[in-house]
Amino acid sequence: MIQDLRDFIAACDKHGVLHRVKTEVDWNLELCHVAKVNEEQKGPALMFENVKGHSIPVFTSAFSTPARMALALEQDPGLSMSALSKKWMELTTKSLIKPEIMSKPPVMENVITGDAIDLYKFPVPWFYPDDGGRFFVTSGYLVTQDPDTGWTNLGTYRSQVLAKDILGSQIIAGKHGDFHMKQYQERGQLMPAAAVVGCDPILFLAGSTLVSAQVDEYDIAGALRGRPVPTFISDLTGLRLPATAEIIVEGFIDPNELMDEGPFGEYTGYYSGNKGKDYPKPVLRVKRILHRNKPIFWATTVGKPINDIHMIQSLNRTATLWHDLETMKVPGIESVYIPPEACGRFWAIVSVRQKYPGHSNHVGNAVIASTTGHYGVKGVITVDHDIAADDWDRVMWALSTRFDPKRSAQIIDRGRSTPLDPGLPIEARDIVSRIILDACTPYEWKNKPNEIFMDRDVLQKVSDRWNEYGFAGSSPVATMVNRLTRPKSAAKAKK
Repeated sequence: MIQDLRDFIAACDKHGVLHRVKTEVDWNLELCHVAKVNEEQKGPALMFENVKGHSIPVFTSAFSTPARMALALEQDPGLSMSALSKKWMELTTKSLIKPEIMSKPPVMENVITGDAIDLYKFPVPWFYPDDGGRFFVTSGYLVTQDPDTGWTNLGTYRSQVLAKDILGSQIIAGKHGDFHMKQYQERGQLMPAAAVVGCDPILFLAGSTLVSAQVDEYDIAGALRGRPVPTFISDLTGLRLPATAEIIVEGFIDPNELMDEGPFGEYTGYYSGNKGKDYPKPVLRVKRILHRNKPIFWATTVGKPINDIHMIQSLNRTATLWHDLETMKVPGIESVYIPPEACGRFWAIVSVRQKYPGHSNHVGNAVIASTTGHYGVKGVITVDHDIAADDWDRVMWALSTRFDPKRSAQIIDRGRSTPLDPGLPIEARDIVSRIILDACTPYEWKNKPNEIFMDRDVLQKVSDRWNEYGFAGSSPVATMVNRLTRPKSAAKAKK
């Protein structure tokens, strides 16, 4: 059972997917560079146990493989990203589970206030050469609350250390944290806020998920875990906070106080937040730091794909898109995938079992009209039901053999963009165009191309004799039969 970050690290250790770096590593660039080289090779999660000038270890590369994502979700490590996302969708379409109150939260084992507050006492990494400084929150989230309804939001907003007691926070316009901040601005009040680093990984996953307004990520996390998230009510800010977090930085944000923040090497693979050119950011003035005994600092390299952030976004956006299509009652959805290679955001692939003319185009349009797909998605690829959405080889084959540019491509001129999209000029990132690529054989065609299939009986013979051919191990036929042979219903129809 995973209740906190320590349980997850222990699970990684048990499954042989954790590497402990015991030699001294500098928090200034070196730590990130070691982690990034490891991630490029699809290496293990890393625990840097000897960070220069600090006694606190740094954990990185938590989710850079599907197996570790599955561990975090307490699911089978053999599941693919699309299959994991389906599990997510199924769990969160059931009842959500409210958090519970813990009387003695472990995160309050140490309480730092007044002149003792110093964010630089933590091993906060400097990630990339042109970053504007050290970023405290990369694997974490900001907790804010609706002053009218009490709705609590966990938002994954990067936070740079601007002073020993000041965190800059990139709360992008239109995000739920921005909703809350505007409410406090209208009231002329400071907004209570808390930055959380090191927590049950399910909270970080939920915090980076696109969920509807007035829905608490604690409730989503509870549904995914199948049990309530342990929390406590802060006597400083009144916020509901995670009881088993490693570190919580509490304070207040003045919506009218802005400071320069960044640049930062973002998940797009490009820097964002150029000082003097982009808008300044809100700041959290720290009034208290809470942390567990012997805390663990959790960070992610962000940067170019593929790392934790892209895997997280691929998982939760695939799951929420699948959930959207289910609740929109779009029929025939076989599988859904938003690839980590697409930064876990910009492209979506959907496999559909067509039931009527125009069905595949209906699916493409539904994606860009959905809660998940309306924000930042640039393109949708639809494929027939015989191709899994995360089977890149077959998706490219479909785009080559079932796609006609004039018939199958549809351009949508205006859609909501993200201000982090480097494919758009920096002064015009509110609106993006979109394309639907319909890589399905049209449902209404009477004479469809005659596709090549293998014979099931002969494939079974091959499977039975696999080792006779001199191949080691078990036959791979079982995992390929549905991919290589004609669907049974179609085979019967042909006879």
